[in-house]
Order: sequence, then C-alpha cells, then structure tokens
Amino acid sequence: MAVSTSADAPIPVGEVSRLIGGWIDRLGAVWVEGQITELSRRPGFGVVFMTLRDPSRNVSISVTCFRAVYEQVADVVGEGARVVVHARPEWYGPRGTLSLRAAEIRPVGMGELLVRLELLRKALAAEGLFEAARKRPLPFLPGLIGLVTGRASAAERDVRENARLRWPAVRFEVRNVPVQGANAVPRIVEAVRALDAHPEVDVIVLARGGGSVEDLLPFSDEQLVRAVAECRTPVVSAIGHEPDTPLLDLVADLRASTPTDAAKRIVPDVREELARVRQVQDRALRVVRGLLEREERGLAAALSRPVLAAPRRMVEEREAEVAGRLDRARRTVGHLLERADADLTHTLARVVALSPAATLRRGYAVLQREDGAVVRDPGEVSPGDPLRARVAEGGFAVRVESSDPAGG
Repeated sequence: MAVSTSADAPIPVGEVSRLIGGWIDRLGAVWVEGQITELSRRPGFGVVFMTLRDPSRNVSISVTCFRAVYEQVADVVGEGARVVVHARPEWYGPRGTLSLRAAEIRPVGMGELLVRLELLRKALAAEGLFEAARKRPLPFLPGLIGLVTGRASAAERDVRENARLRWPAVRFEVRNVPVQGANAVPRIVEAVRALDAHPEVDVIVLARGGGSVEDLLPFSDEQLVRAVAECRTPVVSAIGHEPDTPLLDLVADLRASTPTDAAKRIVPDVREELARVRQVQDRALRVVRGLLEREERGLAAALSRPVLAAPRRMVEEREAEVAGRLDRARRTVGHLLERADADLTHTLARVVALSPAATLRRGYAVLQREDGAVVRDPGEVSPGDPLRARVAEGGFAVRVESSDPAGG
C-alpha cells in the first residue's frame, strides 16, 4: 500500500518503521537457505543468535531461535554449515532492524546426512546396543582371525602384514567384500554372519581404509550394526582413520583407530611375550633362590643349636641322671634292708628271750592236764590226777600226790 508524502507533508520515522513492520508481518513464515557465519550460544540464555549468509550475493541477515530448536541439530550444525531455516521475519521498530525468528533448522547436504546418522545413533543407543556391559574381551591369542575387507585393499595388507610381524604363526579367514556402494551392506553382513558361524574363528575384524563420510556410510548402516550386535564372536572395528567414527565403532567389542592398530590389538607381539616370559623366569629364579637361601640359613641356625650339634649329649645327660638315681635308689633300698634286718634281729632276740622255751631252759617246767590245758593254779588239780610235765628237752608224765594252794 502506497503512502502519500511530500516535502511539505512528511511522515515521522516511527510511522515508517510501523508501516515496514506491517508489510513484513504480512510476508509470513518462509523457508530460507544460507550459511551460518556467526553463532552465539551464551550459557544461561534461552535464545541462540546466529547470522545467515548468502555467499553468492554477499548478503547476511540475523537469525534468532529458542535454544530447544537449535539443540535438535547442535551435534551436526555449527559455524560454516549450510542450513535451511523455517523462520518468520521480524521487524524491530525501535532500532529499525530486520531479523528472522527460526522455528526449525535443517542441515543441507552433508549436514542432513549427519543428522540422520545422529538420530539413528541415539535410537540404537537407547536400545542398549552400545553399552560397555555388552563388550566382550578379545582372546589373548586367537587361533583363527576372521577378516572382512575389500579385495586386494591396503587395509587387508596392513592387517595381515602387521599381525604376522607380531605373531608369525597367525592364521586368517578372509572374506573380500565391497566396502562401499549399494551392495556393500548385504555383502558385509553376509560375511560377518558366516565368520560368526565358523567354529574356529575366535575374533572378527572389519577393516577399511579412510574415505569421505559418504564412502563410510555402509559401516553406519542399521542392518550391519544389528548384525554385529548379534554376533557371539568378538568383533573389532578398524574403519578409516582416527577421526572417522562410523556407528560400527560404537557397537563393536573393540574400536581400532586404523587397520594397522587393529593388527596390534588382536595378536600379541611375540618379542614382547618372550621378553615377559624371560622376566617371569628371572623373577621366579630369584624367588626360588631367595627361598633356598632363606631355608639354608634357617637350617644352618638349627644345626648350630646344641640339640643338633651334639644330639647324643641329651641322651648321655639323661643316662647319667638315670644311673645316678638308680644308684641312689639301690643305696636307699640297701639301707632300708639293713635297717629292717637289724630290727628283725633285735625283735627276734627279744622274742627268743621272752619265749616259753627260754624259760624252760632255765629249769622251769609246764604242767598240762590230759586235755592239754596248762595248770596255773594248784586248786585246778587233785591228788592222783595224771599230768604231763614239759621241760626244755622234752616231757614226762607225773601224778599229783598232794596239792598245796598256799604254795607250802
């Protein structure tokens, strides 16, 4: 809508700004393509500021959006990225500046591809396919290594040659497949499953040299990622160079930065292992020698003790002690016997002195009646009673002629 003005009838700046704002509001939301040249994400701010530039025409415009809008693509969109923005033009009247308020940001070209990969990564991570608890340790020395790689590729040569330099007896079961293009994913999945079913394969290596993001896309394919996650055999990912991180790296049991690094990680170095063996042997020898020396010192100390230096001394001392006690016992018993003999002799002498036989030898006689009773009282006999007189040397018969109780 045209506005009638003249030098004599101008309109104020504020009115011009208001009219421009009205015209811009009628434009509505538009899709705008450009390159991000400036990006400001201040901590704590809920709004992100950026500048969108058209390199072909050297034209730039300010863009603002809520932080939540930008966070959806923050992993793949930064300064220099080409994007398509769905935004509504806004006119800031007080300063007379035009900007775009973005409601959606989409990467263009490679950025869009990276967004899809990021969404797939998040979805697979939510299923737990990338968790560390799923990772299986590699065998110390695999008997047979499954290798999935391109035919006559530098990656195959790097893995095989470097592995043989470390362990000359290493064996490979190689599956040559396309590593890029439309047929790459099904062929790689088929090779991985075949090697996983092989009873002698102890570890599977997927190797490819470096390349662009598009070249490495087969190794971020969901079908391949799930096939590797289902493997019972440990899987090593050796895709591209150090900065390359396809989704295969996240699901594999081990990520090698390069095919050469994979060879170093899957087999031990025979020289290093021999050196470790020698170190263990030396350490074991030192331990055994130390143990023997310690035992020898203990044995020498034990042998220096009197009980072992003169083992018969204790027996001889005990023998002398027993002999002394035996001699003392014999003397004691002899003394006791002599004392008992003397006591017996004295007792016998007293018995002999007090015996009736001794009395009879002094001239006494013992009178007995016919029944053997000893006559002690004259009243016990009567005249005419036969008696027997016993003297020291025998006996004879007597007859009582008279009795005198008074002893007259």
